[in-house]
Amino acid sequence: MFDRILKRMREKVRTRQYVMTLHAEDEMNDDGLSIFDVESGILTGEITERQKDRATGEWKYLVSGKTLTDDDIVTVCKLSLTGKLVIITVYRE
Repeated sequence: MFDRILKRMREKVRTRQYVMTLHAEDEMNDDGLSIFDVESGILTGEITERQKDRATGEWKYLVSGKTLTDDDIVTVCKLSLTGKLVIITVYRE
């Protein structure tokens, strides 16, 4: 259903055209995840849900995938107006 969006997200990860919010970095560290785990989650994952941000009206997506050690990970991200992928938060499932 969201194949085109997921393809764009994966391309942004492959070309390092993404940014992480401070919240995402904090959550990543709290869960013992590395940036490579986050990248792997997007590259191996599927979009499981789309949500509309109440404050901005932008769409954000939940991507469920696998870490480098095959653990389940969920990444919440959006495609920004600047063309970058914004990783909003990340957590182990």
